[in-house]
Amino acid sequence: MAEFTTGTLEEGGDALVVGVGSDRAWDEGAAWVVERLGGRLSGYFDAADFSGKPGQSIKVPGGNEVPYDLVVFVGFGDTPDDEAVRMAAGTAGLATSRSATVVTTLHTASADGAAAVAMGLLLGQYRFDAHRSKPKPSLTETVRLVGANEADMDAAGRAVVIADAVALVRDLVNTPAVDKSPETLAGVAMDIGEHTGVRVVVHDLEACREAGFGGLLGVNAGADAPARMVELWYEPEQADAFVAFVGKGIVFDSGGLSIKPAAGMETMKTDMSGAAAVFGAVQAIATLGLPVKVLGVAPLTENLTGGSATKPGDVLKIRNGKTIEVLNTDAEGRLVLADGLSLAVEYEPDLVIDIATLTGACVVALGEKIAGVLGTGDAPDRVADAAGVAGERIWVLPMPDDYRKLIESDVADMKNIGGRYGGTMTAALLLEEFVGDVPWAHIDIAGPARSGEVDGYIVKGATGFGVRTLVAIAESMTSS
Repeated sequence: MAEFTTGTLEEGGDALVVGVGSDRAWDEGAAWVVERLGGRLSGYFDAADFSGKPGQSIKVPGGNEVPYDLVVFVGFGDTPDDEAVRMAAGTAGLATSRSATVVTTLHTASADGAAAVAMGLLLGQYRFDAHRSKPKPSLTETVRLVGANEADMDAAGRAVVIADAVALVRDLVNTPAVDKSPETLAGVAMDIGEHTGVRVVVHDLEACREAGFGGLLGVNAGADAPARMVELWYEPEQADAFVAFVGKGIVFDSGGLSIKPAAGMETMKTDMSGAAAVFGAVQAIATLGLPVKVLGVAPLTENLTGGSATKPGDVLKIRNGKTIEVLNTDAEGRLVLADGLSLAVEYEPDLVIDIATLTGACVVALGEKIAGVLGTGDAPDRVADAAGVAGERIWVLPMPDDYRKLIESDVADMKNIGGRYGGTMTAALLLEEFVGDVPWAHIDIAGPARSGEVDGYIVKGATGFGVRTLVAIAESMTSS
């Protein structure tokens, strides 16, 4: 990733990125450019109907008047906050990805602008080129934040660490299912452990049987690739608190015998986004050296239709001893999470959070850009607060006690579906059965884990949603 430095406008570079508010209100850099380029800018702006609204951008050649080959004007609206700056920086990142040295004043527009620019620009330049015959990676080597002080540079450095983790998650989720078996993903966890010092425990298929991971094994029954349960342990000395993250890791979801239609499988390599987010968050937290003990748990399997696949009506016994009647094998995420949560709470963390592409119902309720969060006590509000700090959109949903009867089974402790309506809530009520008395929140990222369009620092494909929120949760649990 690019190196972030400080300096002046006069030093020049390949590209200059400046901000414009509504009705062409200039930031410091834009005013500097306008003073030098003068009237010729109006023609460019008028032709593009550029007024400084969020999402707008325009490229202008620098010419002889400024020491830049390219000037990029990006709009951030009336009163830009950190998210507006992140989005503007993401737009600028895409526009300047072929420029080796990028200089900007965007960070002066908001309170935590340096971090916002670093995050937005790097994620805006992200590309997944692993399967392209002619990849076009970003050529940006240096990003200069004009006039940035030491605190700004520290904030930018922290953002670079988190952006690197988000990029890892995007890479993992975008990777075709054929290239990311449970064993392969367990190897990624081992790699994270090697370069961060995180302790990694991998339960192979036989160990999963011995551990009683009945939900994970039930989902894995129809697959050729054996399941894995992965634990990542970040254990700093004198930790202020202990948080456990559990991520759904269905590396491909056909729906099992309750098979999905063909179109419904096209993006099902995305169904391990929760596990990937846990990998990325643990990597970032360890790299940042936060004084919080973290356990990451990732149940990893395919959900396929082999001859030994779990059948509707089968009953699975979860690690904590409770049983689930499987009436729809496409409601498999909650089965593997039940084992992951059961394992996590045995270690008695202060807080446990699971993250999963769990229900289409959440997408119906909140759309494709907002995650839902449910849970016990104040845990959902704590997650929502952390998400607000991180810049990820999350909405707290209810979990009514009287909906529990919707998952009552005639033959087991519960069934894995709760009827046509309220699917996000009934799924969460099932998960609650596996967290005991530990404060718990469930984040449903079925919508925002993947994007079908480019929007600021959000690119097409995997978004890496959740990493920033999980890191912010860990930070909120420190005493400093």
